[in-house]
Amino acid sequence: MVNCHVSTVKNKSVNCKWICTCRCHSKRFYATSHIRPFRHTHIHPETNMHIHTPMTQHREQFRGSVFCSRILRPTGTVVCPLRFKWEGEARELAICSYTLSINAFDYNCHVDLIKLLKQEGELLRLRKARQKMSELFPLTEEIWLDWLKDEIRLTEEEPNREKVYELFERAKKDYICPDIWLEYAQYSIGGMGSPGGIDKVRSIFERAVTAVGLHMTKGQTVWEAYREFENAILSTLERIHTLFRRQLAIPLMDMEATYAEYEEWSEQGVSEMVKHQYKKALQQMEKCKPFEESLLAAEPPKLAEYQTYIDFELKEGDPARVQITFERTLGENCLVPDMWAKYTTYLDRQLKIKDMVLSTHERAVRNCPWTMGLWKSYVLALERHGADHQTVSDVFEKALNAGFIQATDYVEIWQAYLDYLRRRVDFKSSKELEELRGAFSRSLDYMKQDVEERFGESGDPSCIIMQIWARIEALHCKNMQKARELWDIIMTKGNAKYANMWLEYYNLERSYGDPVHCRKALHRAVQCTSDYPEHVCEVLLTFERVEGSLEDWDLAVQKTETRLNRVNEQRAKVAVKEANMARQEDDRADHRRKAKSDKKSQKKVQKGTRAGEKRRAEQDDYHNEWNEDSEQAPKRHRGNGDQATEEYMETETGLFGRNAPPGYKPAPPGTKKAQQGVADPAQRQNDDKPELRNDKSSVFISNLAYTLEEPDAKLRTLFETCGPIKQIRPVFSNKGNFKGYGYVQFESPVCVPEALKLDRREVEGRPMFVSPCVDKNKNPDFKVFKYETAMEKQKIFISGLPFSCTKEQLEELCKSHGTIKEVRLVTYRSGKPKGLAYVEFADEAQASQAVLKMDGIDVEGNKISVAISNPPRRNMMDRPGSSRFTSDLMPRQTYGSRGRGRTQLSLLPRSLHRHSAPAATASAPANAAGETKPLSNSDFARMLLSK
Repeated sequence: MVNCHVSTVKNKSVNCKWICTCRCHSKRFYATSHIRPFRHTHIHPETNMHIHTPMTQHREQFRGSVFCSRILRPTGTVVCPLRFKWEGEARELAICSYTLSINAFDYNCHVDLIKLLKQEGELLRLRKARQKMSELFPLTEEIWLDWLKDEIRLTEEEPNREKVYELFERAKKDYICPDIWLEYAQYSIGGMGSPGGIDKVRSIFERAVTAVGLHMTKGQTVWEAYREFENAILSTLERIHTLFRRQLAIPLMDMEATYAEYEEWSEQGVSEMVKHQYKKALQQMEKCKPFEESLLAAEPPKLAEYQTYIDFELKEGDPARVQITFERTLGENCLVPDMWAKYTTYLDRQLKIKDMVLSTHERAVRNCPWTMGLWKSYVLALERHGADHQTVSDVFEKALNAGFIQATDYVEIWQAYLDYLRRRVDFKSSKELEELRGAFSRSLDYMKQDVEERFGESGDPSCIIMQIWARIEALHCKNMQKARELWDIIMTKGNAKYANMWLEYYNLERSYGDPVHCRKALHRAVQCTSDYPEHVCEVLLTFERVEGSLEDWDLAVQKTETRLNRVNEQRAKVAVKEANMARQEDDRADHRRKAKSDKKSQKKVQKGTRAGEKRRAEQDDYHNEWNEDSEQAPKRHRGNGDQATEEYMETETGLFGRNAPPGYKPAPPGTKKAQQGVADPAQRQNDDKPELRNDKSSVFISNLAYTLEEPDAKLRTLFETCGPIKQIRPVFSNKGNFKGYGYVQFESPVCVPEALKLDRREVEGRPMFVSPCVDKNKNPDFKVFKYETAMEKQKIFISGLPFSCTKEQLEELCKSHGTIKEVRLVTYRSGKPKGLAYVEFADEAQASQAVLKMDGIDVEGNKISVAISNPPRRNMMDRPGSSRFTSDLMPRQTYGSRGRGRTQLSLLPRSLHRHSAPAATASAPANAAGETKPLSNSDFARMLLSK
């Protein structure tokens, strides 16, 4: 048994013996060995389905020594494992040929086949391969130029040059490429010796300057080649003068050199009219120059830069320049449907030139066949310019085979085609009318058979197509019977419960039917409508007031009252049921809340007891350590008295550290605490002097690992590039353990900005936080958060990234959409990624383009979400220092071994802190150990009421 793995031709294994192609996904699967040559197992990568294929079934010969066996999957897809005896490029050719026989729309496989055939030198097969690809896809400029050059070499000895001319004519239809036009004109020069050859060359040059002569950067080469041709055949001076004048009237890059050449060439000088036109073109060129420079500096596909250029040209209002700018844009962005839609809309509304408009629509659908809007515009353009019926029908059939991605797309293209057929019908003639009816019937069958099978829905739940058909039958054909039959079908498709559908049917009967059928429709509506029955009942009563007799009125009142009473009863039952469900849900929520509260109270009692015992033990150890140190203070102070420091920071002496008790004296270096790495007591003593503190030349370092070895040396290595360091003060606990933060003090304050640039630098797997050294007791509003909290239109926010994504991979993913200024991956304090990132672009347009292109794409199996950066407003309580006001008002409490976190706030009212201490002491019973029992919610309530 052989297990296949997914691979590609470029990455396949050397020992690969088997290949199979999955027809439904156009992917190739390779087996690296064949333990049992007579049997093959294909494991589908998406469905994980095992497909066992005996090699003895349905053997077919496939190009020489290639055999394939076929077996149908349950879905009907043919999977063909192949065993090749060829090696090298011949084997590659067989693979490409077979893949294209399965899926002719594999673009990359076409390109690979052409390259292989060119390497092998099989010119006839190469010509057929290019021909086949050009029928399915528009070819790029490079592929066309290679094909044209090969054909030119093949036909050098042939007197008939028409085949190459025909190929050039096909090439210029895909894209407007100056290089192809230049090659076309130069090739035609070789045939100017034939009868009418010179006129043909001039005709091609005229068409070339009309098509690409306005190209700002490449148009000049076509004009120069045209002048060189006229000089070579010794044309009249007036013809060359005319070419110079025409070129100088067009804004082109480096047109100053052309003007200088004209001044030197012309014996009579430059006329005032030419100078005036030249100056005007030069001014226009200066306006366009910034856009051209931005295009040169930008990375492909340059969509944002081209869009800005197009907007400028649209404001200028020169149709020829707008057209050439659109063509340049589409040459590099041929797979952007929105750009094709803008271009075709402009041509439809502004130029309205038949050949240009229709050819552009054809190119649009060839480049983006999956876009329904382009096909719809193409059908309308064909009708607008009077194309024959067969042409419109052929385009519509191609649209149905284009493979749209939504069911509603098929509904819209059918509507466009049916509208076209209706407009061409003379309802006095039966031929066009029968064709229209046949098209309506076919559309309904197509929706039911093809669209529903593919998408699981018809795409037309409201039956819009049938509604239009019924209205046409009623209005134009006076055939209400057919219209009623259609509406019966509409109602059976689940629309009978909607009031708006019945009212639409009623309006049709009201306009083209009779009162009897109007009444029937309204009576049925009253019985069937479930969304807005009151409205339908009101319409029925209004109709009977105008049209009905007393009996009709009584019957209508009876039916409406009965229906509304039934509806109200049903609504009351539903309301009672919903109320019961809501009550049950509330009861369950209360039960869960109570259970959670009880469990939390129990944990608090247990935790408070353990924490109190541990805190007392720590305090006893702490006082013992201070007493031990105080005996050795004089010796140690004398040995390090010259090493004065300037630290007296909040985190050491306030929230995170402890002040020395009265009578504290440093201990000598031989004690146990000095061996464990505790900061020098002499240094501590100096650090506790506020007058020696210098915050302006210091930075605060935090979020370092507790296990960081030799933090002093590590921090010195990191920060010595920022400037001369005066001292480094890592902060240790009383037991000698590093606390993960410290201070770096420089000789000069100018070194601080350089040190702040190291913020978020990774140190042993964790991001190191570097912030200014500020006393937050004096500056409670100091803002540590350095990033913007408002919308940043030039920055995008990406979520859903795989945790393995690196900064380099993300930059590679985003750089195709614009110039990247910064990439920032969001991590936890531990350094582990959150799957979030911010990417800043050069401007808003590039960021918007990145959002459009990247949102929803897959990155290593993860679907990412991309949006413009707009963080939520930070809560005032999140600001540094916002909780400091509670420190002086709250009594000392018992916490766990790690102490109380900086962001934890007490929810106890201040009045209880200030006044209720005696009451709390009196009311709270003490346990056996003499500790106060935690107060319950009822205790707090009694205390508040007593106040």
